[in-house]
Amino acid sequence: MEILLTILILTLVVSLTSVLTRLSPVQIPLPLIQIAAGAVLAQPIFGLHVEFNPELFLLLFIPPLLFAESSKIQPKELIKHSREIISLALVLVLITIFGVGYVIHLLLPNVPLIAAFALAAVLSPTDAVALLGIVGKGRISKNIQEVLEGEALMNDASGLVALKFAVAVTMGTMEFSVHGATIAFFVVALGGIAVGNAVTWLYGKGLLLISRYAHDEPSIQIVLMLLLPFIVYLVAEHFGLSGILAAVAAGLTTSRIGVVHHAPIRLRIKAKSSWSMLEYVFNGMVFLILGLQLPGIISESLIRAENDPLVDTGSLLLNVIWIYLALMVVRLGWLWLMRLYSRKRPGKHPMLFAGYKTRHMLLATFAGVRGAITLAGVLSIPLLLPDGTPFPGRYLLVFLATGVILFSLVCGIIILPLLLGKNVGIFSDNRQKEEEAADLFMAKMAILSVQKTEQRLLRARTENLDNELIMETGARVIGYMRHSEEDMSPNDNSLHMQRAKLERTFNLAALNAKRAAIYQMRARQEVSDETLAKIVSELDVLETLIMDSR
Repeated sequence: MEILLTILILTLVVSLTSVLTRLSPVQIPLPLIQIAAGAVLAQPIFGLHVEFNPELFLLLFIPPLLFAESSKIQPKELIKHSREIISLALVLVLITIFGVGYVIHLLLPNVPLIAAFALAAVLSPTDAVALLGIVGKGRISKNIQEVLEGEALMNDASGLVALKFAVAVTMGTMEFSVHGATIAFFVVALGGIAVGNAVTWLYGKGLLLISRYAHDEPSIQIVLMLLLPFIVYLVAEHFGLSGILAAVAAGLTTSRIGVVHHAPIRLRIKAKSSWSMLEYVFNGMVFLILGLQLPGIISESLIRAENDPLVDTGSLLLNVIWIYLALMVVRLGWLWLMRLYSRKRPGKHPMLFAGYKTRHMLLATFAGVRGAITLAGVLSIPLLLPDGTPFPGRYLLVFLATGVILFSLVCGIIILPLLLGKNVGIFSDNRQKEEEAADLFMAKMAILSVQKTEQRLLRARTENLDNELIMETGARVIGYMRHSEEDMSPNDNSLHMQRAKLERTFNLAALNAKRAAIYQMRARQEVSDETLAKIVSELDVLETLIMDSR
């Protein structure tokens, strides 16, 4: 009963914080409000306590959220920016682990170097959800946003895999070697991707088979789709591979093989609604749970620091700032080196970094805010070593990671809006032009389809319809396509029903032609995936309205 009550309270608070954000006269990012709400709920007066289990947290929240995010991205977009994403999600993570790890060891000599590497590893993943909550949707150039989202999807896995290696070395269950760690890393990463692709492909085939026997019942298929990210995560983890990358690969594979957009209309609409609700609730709960842990983590860490003769409490707070600055310096330095390299060796397809100005580099630097993955990772560090002694400096690692999360969010809230200004796009997204071109092309194809349907009905005459009525109704629908404002009111109920039926026939033909047309334009790369998703979503809504008007 207590667990159910806690879930209901958290869900309610997620909704209320969203309302509070809209009503607030001062624009405060939703993640920060939810973290603050969680911290307030953790106070004794409310008595809400949620025991944080890192393994359960990673299983329950991370796979569906990463799956949902990656399913919105076309693999072509990731391939397009693959060099930029790999340089940030893999190379920069390794540089951060060693560079910032040494800084942490210098600041806290009583923390072993390998434990400092563990903290640096857990601090390397960035949080795209927190970033979106700070800057809002559509304010960052599409090209930069794609790179940052791709980085956030991939560096969660690279950071957590590196953390596992560092913890294993500290625990004495693994002997560190650069060659061995590199091979193990790629086996875990590539194996996770392979599992995600294979399981999703098989799952998609099974889903189509079930759909055939279930007569396209949306509820059954949606439940099965919701289970997919958990299944691929558990399968990958069972074989010692990266469950996070498996979930990301599953989302990308779902997008590529078109499991959803080839499905019946009712399934597409309900699936989008279900995933939208799940994302909304889970994202909110992630930040609420983060806030719920903060008071306990901070108070316990400060008490232990006061009783530790080797640690000064004041300098511990200052170390949070130094570590955050080290993260930003390493990130900015790497971006600067990549820009320099891209400009000196542009090739046929220069990297996006070549076009970065100073403001773009600062934006990409401070966009690297930290979030729930960092907290889950650091809390997954064991309390004790195999011999029963405490894990060296664990409470310090937890406190510093928590402090960096909060400090990165605060700095992002202050600095990013200043850097964004009115427009920071390196390249024009041309979204308006894309939509106008798509509307024009779809209208042409829709009119052509209506005309063909009209001719077919005139030839068939299977429903004993008057030729004039068919032509009149077809002209009316074509008029809609051309934004005509004609209004033809029926004189009698029978004629009205015939006209309504014909209008549905023509409108469905037009919508199907529009949908085919926009997919043709995307195949020819005349519109972006974002434009495609927006227009297809609008067409789905229109089709639902037409189908429901029977």
